[in-house]
Amino acid sequence: LAVGWGSGAVTAWPTSPGGCELVQSTADCVGRWLSSVPGNLRGDTEELLFDDNTIQVLGNASLLSYHQLRRLSLTKNRLELIEPGAFLSSQGLHVLSLADNLLFTNYSLTAAALSALPALRILDLAGNRLTEDMVSVLVWNLSSLESLSVARNIIMRLDSSVFTNLTQLLELNLEKNYIFEIDQAFEGLQRLQRLNVAYNYLPCVVEFGLTQLRVLNVSNNVIEWFLALESDDLFELEVLDLSHNRLLFFPVLPRQSKLHSLLLKDNEMSFYQRLPNGTSLADVTVQFLLIDGNSTNVTTVSLWDEICHSNLSSLRILDMSQNQVWYLPEGFLAQMPSLTHLKLNQNCLEMFHLSEGDPLAMLTELDLSQNQLAELGAEVGAGDVLPNLKLFNLSTNRLRVLPPGVFTYTRKIATVDLSHNRVDLCPQPAIAGEVESAPCVDIRGVETLTHLSLAGCGLRGLGGHPFQGTSLMHLDLSDNHQALSGDLEWLQDLALTLQVLSLRNTSLSSTAVDFSAFNGLVRLDLSGNSLTVFPTSLGVLKLHSLDLRDNCLPALPPDVARTPLGKSLREVYLSRNPYNCCTLGWWDALQRVKALHVPDGQEVTCSYASRTLSPRALPEPVLRSCRWQTADLALLYLVLALPTCLTLLVAFAVVFLMLKQKLLKMVKSRCGVSSPY
Repeated sequence: LAVGWGSGAVTAWPTSPGGCELVQSTADCVGRWLSSVPGNLRGDTEELLFDDNTIQVLGNASLLSYHQLRRLSLTKNRLELIEPGAFLSSQGLHVLSLADNLLFTNYSLTAAALSALPALRILDLAGNRLTEDMVSVLVWNLSSLESLSVARNIIMRLDSSVFTNLTQLLELNLEKNYIFEIDQAFEGLQRLQRLNVAYNYLPCVVEFGLTQLRVLNVSNNVIEWFLALESDDLFELEVLDLSHNRLLFFPVLPRQSKLHSLLLKDNEMSFYQRLPNGTSLADVTVQFLLIDGNSTNVTTVSLWDEICHSNLSSLRILDMSQNQVWYLPEGFLAQMPSLTHLKLNQNCLEMFHLSEGDPLAMLTELDLSQNQLAELGAEVGAGDVLPNLKLFNLSTNRLRVLPPGVFTYTRKIATVDLSHNRVDLCPQPAIAGEVESAPCVDIRGVETLTHLSLAGCGLRGLGGHPFQGTSLMHLDLSDNHQALSGDLEWLQDLALTLQVLSLRNTSLSSTAVDFSAFNGLVRLDLSGNSLTVFPTSLGVLKLHSLDLRDNCLPALPPDVARTPLGKSLREVYLSRNPYNCCTLGWWDALQRVKALHVPDGQEVTCSYASRTLSPRALPEPVLRSCRWQTADLALLYLVLALPTCLTLLVAFAVVFLMLKQKLLKMVKSRCGVSSPY
């Protein structure tokens, strides 16, 4: 079908033989089981899409009818050959996608065909089992190319001969090959701005000197060293991705660059200016032995000095997560005044220091989770500490306390994660003259705070007003087995703002816990507790999501679907509770609520006579037995008493008939003589 776009009207007409769809100047023939290009499509077609077909050869006459062709896609065919004259009538072609074919079989003839495309800008040759020599032949005469992808091939080594004539190339994708060596392969690509060499086998990058490059992705290799060329030239580099490698040291970056994103996640990086035993290595240098053919060059580098000499004033994102960093050199972060995102999670940090006038004044996100922090140092006075910080992740450390007033001057802090630390919350404001003895974290009065996680902190018997002056919307108290003692009075300060509350695995039992005051709650997690009775106060809430998994509930209220809760729920988790198979009226009622989704519905079971059954398909004998067990007791007693009553009535009638004559004579003998008045 073809759709014409005119004055808003849609016109459709059939095309043959492949049943392609024509939309304006595009012919969509994707997945039509075509073995050749149809010759009877519209002659003014500018874009042909033949992806996912079975075309093996693009012949000299295949495109003769399409003189206006600008974009051609033959991805995922069985293409082995493009005949040399195939593009002679389509020399205005700008975009050509030949990915996932078999072009390695006749690559020299295909190269001759490609050479007839003087206007070609974008070429995709990914997934064609091409070697570096084949690629060199295929792109030899394509000087107009601006974007080239040879990803997912079998390229192993690149030198200056491969991309010699691609003087206009802006973007080059080489990911997922087998490249282990690159020898001046990109020096002639003076306009190259984006280079992707991810998922290869490069062991190092030395003498990096591509000053015009803006984005370099060398992630997922085996790189141990990254050394930029010692030069004062300005590098245009903006994004450098070295994540998922084997870096031993912080990379030696260009002295002058426009770098704003440096990604170093998942390496083996550390700093060695000083060792844990106090030994200083500040004056120790590292020598690199560079062997190029018969020549040998020894480069001596002081890594710590090189870090300082690199201009990182424009850096905004630094990701050093999943490394072996146990400290940061003095002045390391001072070079990054524009930093907004700093990720140091999953390292070995034992200390992190904050101070007034810190160079991290622009920082909005700081992640120090999964380290070994026992102390968070801070010099807190009258000035701002991290004034623009919005997210602070300190989870999974060894912290017991935070510096007093650390959040006082973080004027924009919205999310704090303190989960899996051994911290306590400060209780209600201290009375004058009384000193709070136990170390605690004070978040009272932090008005901007909206998300707080205290999961697994070992909180005990919360009381007072630990959240006074906050506007928390998300609160996670899960995995605190002794946190809930008595009622939820200590949460009342959040009654108007709290929307998401997690009390998972907090030993919550069926005591009188009243949730009715939390009218704004939309998500509530009560899983992993010991509830034996459904909290009646939940019925008045208008939750969207409720999690009741892993409790001891035998049933839910029969009228739960008719309550405000049942009408507002969109998602409820119910599995791993010992429901009674004979009291499943609530389950049937929930199943009839169209807008309600039970994600774990297949896992919900019930118990009957030591058997575990699915409430979705109870056997008929079980249903009959349940109907008998749940019948009206008054009716049951009536049924049981009726035979007894009938028996007594019949016995009385028989006795009366047998003794009727004797009774009448006895009455007559006593009452037969008249008495005088």
